[in-house]
Amino acid sequence: MSTVALVGASDFNAAHFAAHWKEGAFDAVIAVDGGFASLAAVDCAPDLAMGDFDSLGYVPEGMSVKAFSPEKDASDMELALEEALARGADAVEVYGALGGRLDHTVANLQLLASFAERGLAVAAVGERERIAFLVGPGELRLPALPSGIVSVFSLTDVSAGVVEEGLKYGLDGVALTNRTSWGLSNEMVDEPARIAVESGTLAVFMPL
Repeated sequence: MSTVALVGASDFNAAHFAAHWKEGAFDAVIAVDGGFASLAAVDCAPDLAMGDFDSLGYVPEGMSVKAFSPEKDASDMELALEEALARGADAVEVYGALGGRLDHTVANLQLLASFAERGLAVAAVGERERIAFLVGPGELRLPALPSGIVSVFSLTDVSAGVVEEGLKYGLDGVALTNRTSWGLSNEMVDEPARIAVESGTLAVFMPL
C-alpha cells in the first residue's frame, strides 16, 4: 500500500507528522504551497513542492517543483490530491488542511470526501484531531482509548445504516443527514470502537 503525505500551510501537529515521517510511514511527501515552510521547520525535504506559491511568497529552488498560476479553477490542495493519485497512492494523509481560513477548511473537507468516494483512503490531521472519511458500504475501527471525543457527521444529504459501537452512545443502523448536529461529541470508553455506514459518506473526527 502506497501512502503519500500532503502538507499544506495551516497549523497541524508537527510532532505527529515528524514521528510518522521518521518511521517511514510515507512513500512520498508533497509540500503544498506554504506547507514547504512547515516541512522546513521539521527538517523534512519534500519529494515535490507544488502550488501557486502565493502563501509561501517564493518558488522553492534546488528540488522538484510544479508551479501553477494563481488564476486557476482548482485549489493547490486539489491539484496535490490529483498528483498523489497520479503517483499511484492508495492512501493520503493530509496535514495543514484544517484551521486558518474557514473557506479553505470547508473546501478541503469537500475535496477529501470527493477523493474518498473515488476510492482513495484519505484523512486530515489537525493539531488535536484526525478526520477520516468513510464511504459506504464500509467500516472504521478505532483502538481502545480511556477517553476522547469522537464525532460523526454525514457529508452527503443522507448517510444510511450508520452504526456506532464501543462508544458511550451507540447507534444501530440509523440515518444521519447533513442538516443536523446529531453525531456530535460521542465519547471513547476504553474499548475498541467500530463505526460503519451502508451508504453515503461520513466524516469521523477522532483524537489524534
